[in-house]
Amino acid sequence: MKILKIIGIFILLSGCSEFAILMSGASIAATQNAYAQAYSGVDILTIVGTEKSIKEHAYDKVKEVIDEAK
Repeated sequence: MKILKIIGIFILLSGCSEFAILMSGASIAATQNAYAQAYSGVDILTIVGTEKSIKEHAYDKVKEVIDEAK
């Protein structure tokens, strides 16, 4: 019976979307200041919309500028 419960839990948990997994970290963000919470919220929306974080966008832009300068 325990094995069936464990298998059921794994089946249910494997269906979590990326957004649900990201939102599970919201309790950790409660200890951060308002600026960090705002950045995290915008970063999550950016990831959902573009599949890249704000840091990845910034890295790509800097890399593009450096390549143009060469």
